[in-house]
Amino acid sequence: MILTIGVFIVVTIAVAAFVLAPRMFEPRIVYDDTPDPPAAFGYRMAWLAIQTPDASRVAEELGLEAVETSNWRTGIGTVYDEKLSQGRVYLTPPVNGWTFVVGLSLPQPLGRNFVDKCTPMLLDLAGAFPEAQYYMCYPPMDCYAWARVTDGKLVRAFSIGDEGIIWNKGKTTRDERSIGLKFAEVRGVKNRKADVGETMPVYPTEAHVMHLASCWSFDPTSLEGSKADTDVGYICVTPPSWRPERMRRTA
Repeated sequence: MILTIGVFIVVTIAVAAFVLAPRMFEPRIVYDDTPDPPAAFGYRMAWLAIQTPDASRVAEELGLEAVETSNWRTGIGTVYDEKLSQGRVYLTPPVNGWTFVVGLSLPQPLGRNFVDKCTPMLLDLAGAFPEAQYYMCYPPMDCYAWARVTDGKLVRAFSIGDEGIIWNKGKTTRDERSIGLKFAEVRGVKNRKADVGETMPVYPTEAHVMHLASCWSFDPTSLEGSKADTDVGYICVTPPSWRPERMRRTA
């Protein structure tokens, strides 16, 4: 009897060790936390530009959980990595009074079949900071977006995707008009007609988005080499409420 119990205990320990060992020895990603100057981003990316030097307050307002300290190079590299970026964003150090939240895990304007999670997020930021802006630039999905909240109000929000214009709130701004954003340009070809004789859907370009960002805050593709101090930011986990959610059909 004692021998049977002893064998059972040994087997139990062996099984537990077999099950837990892979978890105990899973490789852990180590992020470089050596302070460095700003790194460029923007193409094929989404980001927030928030007028504040207080990154911890940004994390609090957005419900972000900082999991790792990371410098610019590693943080931007993480959000551009297909696997590492899932459910994560990079919260940058401030640059001249602005803090950025970078990553395709941000809420996205996905169309009429999905719950709008961008507008509530921006309105929450509007109540906490002087200004906040949202941008998305993702040519593989023909998705381009920008939005701006100032003085507690949504001033402008626009997005276009495969199904056409998704998000169009507020009046077209002077900055949009000044760079030719009349939404009459399809990949650089003006006044082009579709095969059926109708005007084709209108798309901005990556250059339009970056130029507009430079008018409102910063063109993030030009951050590399800026005179900002070396510093570190945070890799953050995004809240579950940001996950895409389809609209419920009603009878």
